[in-house]
Amino acid sequence: MKDDFVIVKIGKSQELVTKGQEISVHTIKGDPKEKVTFDQVLLTYKKGKAEIGTPTVKGAVVEAEIIEQTKGPKVRKQTYKAKARQRRHVGHRQPLTRLKIVKI
Repeated sequence: MKDDFVIVKIGKSQELVTKGQEISVHTIKGDPKEKVTFDQVLLTYKKGKAEIGTPTVKGAVVEAEIIEQTKGPKVRKQTYKAKARQRRHVGHRQPLTRLKIVKI
């Protein structure tokens, strides 16, 4: 098992993070090198002891630094209807924010 980790709710997703880790999440407003705090910590695991929140752990905060605002890989979708000469192509790139976990 990892040394110390927490499960934190960022936006609509839950992420398992450790100190110093870099993660990509859905867009969070902010500029690069700006500090962000998340107070919805669902579980903490430190020194072999787990603390489960009901629904969140009281007093637990995760601090992160925004590295960059970027886009994810391109997702392509194509539709085709036979005999109707109908073709459609749609592309999408999800905007993402890269974070570095500074403090748990």
